[in-house]
Amino acid sequence: MVTVRPEPGFGIGFYIRRAIPADIPEISAIEKEAFTDPWGEEGIREAMTLYLTSFFVAVADGKVIGFVGGGLENTGEVIYGHLCTLFVAEQYRNRGLGRALSDRIDHDFILHGATAVQLEVRVSNRDAIAFYRRLGYQEIFTYDSYYKDGEDGVVMMKWFSS
Repeated sequence: MVTVRPEPGFGIGFYIRRAIPADIPEISAIEKEAFTDPWGEEGIREAMTLYLTSFFVAVADGKVIGFVGGGLENTGEVIYGHLCTLFVAEQYRNRGLGRALSDRIDHDFILHGATAVQLEVRVSNRDAIAFYRRLGYQEIFTYDSYYKDGEDGVVMMKWFSS
């Protein structure tokens, strides 16, 4: 378990740990707040079981307040992380929690040999794109009609220093 001590003035204490199946209802509940096409409980359970090698939750006062999940991809030449989902409950935003979750999954990817991390984000989600830029991601290209509703997705990558 990794304990994160927020910067003074953030006013919350939280820790980050690996997600467990018992977290799925809480993850699903806050996921509905975030996404127009949430995975739902069954989708989260399937993702945690089948392909997300890294899934972490942030906990404060005994409840899940954020999460991050991703997996590893191996092209045969390079291994990179694929950040599939990241969300912080509205009332806990702008306190360093999103960065802490991102840092935690990056660390896990690096431990498994990843040299970079990739993600996709809706073109309309300017706040998320700005957040990922602050974390060192660069926009690589756009997928036309990437999302179920036809919206384009921006692919972003960040390379880890060696």
